[in-house]
Amino acid sequence: MSRVIEVRTAHTAELDTETLEAARALLDAVFGDDMTDEGWEHALGGVHALVWDADELIGHASVVQRRLLHRGRALRTGYVEGVAVRADRRRRGHAAAMMEALERVVRGAYVLGALAATDDGARFYVTRGWQLWRGPTSAFTAAGIERTEEHDGAIYVLPVSAPLDLSGELTCDWRDGDVW
Repeated sequence: MSRVIEVRTAHTAELDTETLEAARALLDAVFGDDMTDEGWEHALGGVHALVWDADELIGHASVVQRRLLHRGRALRTGYVEGVAVRADRRRRGHAAAMMEALERVVRGAYVLGALAATDDGARFYVTRGWQLWRGPTSAFTAAGIERTEEHDGAIYVLPVSAPLDLSGELTCDWRDGDVW
């Protein structure tokens, strides 16, 4: 008998403490020391896609609203955070199912989708239609706009309705921890 794998979506406000704790534990297990309290905070406040195998959480991703500045315009952006599948459950379509759910949210609610990809994850996003941002990246800070060269070549966008020049500058709003 095959097991039923289910992808559920819910806003952070709809998730109970047990589910949020399971999601944080999954991200800690997948990302290790790279998963910070700030990184967890970045994944909250939007729509989560959760993959369940019976009562066990095996995948998590979320999309939150951010403002990205491009060509003098603040773009309402669905920013994807916390994409993770438990190590022993990878390569079975779970990440694709979560991204399909979140991409529907992005296309329905935002003018642009964006995310910061690891080297390992970049090809996955490209196969889904995400495009590499080739231009310089920056962030709003208390001191003004500052370049974030370390993120150049790691930002991917999913165009929805905003006119884009992928070789132009892209600036993200400020947040604690990793700004991208």
